[in-house]
Amino acid sequence: MLLPFFFHPSIPDAGIVLTLEEDASKHIISVLRMQVGERILLTDGAGRQAITVISGDHRKRCSVTVESVEWVPVRKPRTTMAVSPLKNASRYEWFLEKATELGVNAIVPLICQRTEKAHLRRDRLQGILVSALLQSRQAWLPEFPEPIPFLEYLKSSAAEDGVKFIAHCEPGDKKELTSAKPDPHDDRIILIGPEGDFSPLEIEAALAAGWSSVSLGPTRLRTETAAIFAASLLRS
Repeated sequence: MLLPFFFHPSIPDAGIVLTLEEDASKHIISVLRMQVGERILLTDGAGRQAITVISGDHRKRCSVTVESVEWVPVRKPRTTMAVSPLKNASRYEWFLEKATELGVNAIVPLICQRTEKAHLRRDRLQGILVSALLQSRQAWLPEFPEPIPFLEYLKSSAAEDGVKFIAHCEPGDKKELTSAKPDPHDDRIILIGPEGDFSPLEIEAALAAGWSSVSLGPTRLRTETAAIFAASLLRS
């Protein structure tokens, strides 16, 4: 039977007592009705997982004693999704949730010429990432940096190894992402634009920087659909 799985931002070595946050404490004691002596599994979202034993059953300040700690290696090859935020916040939240479940390593909010909403409620979005992490029982949260302008991201990622794709709807010499077969050991990054797609100048800049144009199929997809379709292909 799988142990109940919770997030804690820092996990110490075995033998240390932790006091859990109020939301987790309430769920453990009031909802799951767990008792002193029962075990739960914790992750810090950075590769550490710990089996812990409930040592104090206060519903707002549940305490647990770390019994054992395991290091979970990060999943490779790395997949990075650089995706423009959307005017409809709920659609971007849905993308973050599903990308986390798929095991994407990094999600970069990409500010493009046609991006309509650049401000993100980071506390809320971080909570969505944590919930998806726990639902999919993983040990690594995706990296989720501050939004970055498109051209600045091209420069900052220039030294990163791996294959780099830009998905867009403009005509030109493009291959299907479904037919792209990167080396199984190569990291991969893909750029997904906003509603309205990347501008021709952005596409030109990416191609000049060594990115490869790809198509996601014959139909025009919403940004979040395109991102999840691409993430599924690159993680498979």
